[in-house]
Amino acid sequence: MRKLWLFLLTIFCSGCTTHSDVNSERLKSLPYHYSQFDMVLAWEIKQAGMETVVDGVAKNLRYAFMEGVEIWIAAVDAAGKTRARNVCFIPYQVKQDGIFPFSVKLPIPVEPGMVLKFTYKYKGSDGGDGGENWMQSFEWAVL
Repeated sequence: MRKLWLFLLTIFCSGCTTHSDVNSERLKSLPYHYSQFDMVLAWEIKQAGMETVVDGVAKNLRYAFMEGVEIWIAAVDAAGKTRARNVCFIPYQVKQDGIFPFSVKLPIPVEPGMVLKFTYKYKGSDGGDGGENWMQSFEWAVL
């Protein structure tokens, strides 16, 4: 009975760390990265027919916890016109050093010469301070 208990404990504990380890590995291995004082993002671009999926992970570097995280991505053509825009909402609280997945589907194929404009927003708090709303943007040129 003791061996069975140890076996089950090992399986359940490794299952909990596996998800975190997968996100941590993805943060290191995905091809594109952005880093700021509050968050690190890593992503890849997948073409799915006439759609583009920006699939990635992000890590909370700054706050004891973040909530209401939104990651917006807009595809802008060479003429500066926004061709598509969509968002991924993270419906749970992310603790400091927490890594979480995100995925944004754009209803167009992105092409070299286009720019993806990322905007992320959240409410960050170190506890007991009411929190601070924050928004940050950056651009990434499609290769």
